[in-house]
Amino acid sequence: MRKRTAHRWQLTVIMMVGVFVAFGSFWLVQVVDQAGQQAQADKFRDEPDYIIDRFSMVRMNEKGQPAYIISGDKLTHHPTDDSSLIDKPYVHSLGGEQPPMNIHADTANVDQGNTRVKLNGNVDVVRPATQLAQELRLKTSTLTVYPDEERMETDAKVDMLSGRSTATGTGMTANNATRQITLGGRGTITLPPRAAH
Repeated sequence: MRKRTAHRWQLTVIMMVGVFVAFGSFWLVQVVDQAGQQAQADKFRDEPDYIIDRFSMVRMNEKGQPAYIISGDKLTHHPTDDSSLIDKPYVHSLGGEQPPMNIHADTANVDQGNTRVKLNGNVDVVRPATQLAQELRLKTSTLTVYPDEERMETDAKVDMLSGRSTATGTGMTANNATRQITLGGRGTITLPPRAAH
């Protein structure tokens, strides 16, 4: 009789250990599966959610009028920080009373709710000539544009051409609304000779 009771206790202990191992294995599989799903989600978190080839978008001002147009060869949007990377961007400002400005570059990063555009590589800014002003052209390697505020800035070297006058500097701030440009650092200015009267 005692052998039978001892055998039952051994069988009960073995079955209890088996149940705990089964539940532990099930729990471990669930934890590993959730960790794997989280790792997979993290892996794709920085993947773009949409890509547009040869696009053009118009930004409106507070009055509902077109303020500027941004176009390019390719736009890649990243949802994690709501930023967009643009290949071969072209920015055309339609700024109210001031002459429009055209900006080309190799790439651009649009962030902060589409209020800041960071242009990089062969940045070329052109303000066409008007009856009151000569054509203005700026060339630099990088430029940050705040289209809603009609201003731009850079810490890089800038070459400026206005009519036949040239100027260079390191760093620049410009405001298209007030038509003020400030070049920083050491630079040069070349003015054409005055016409004889």
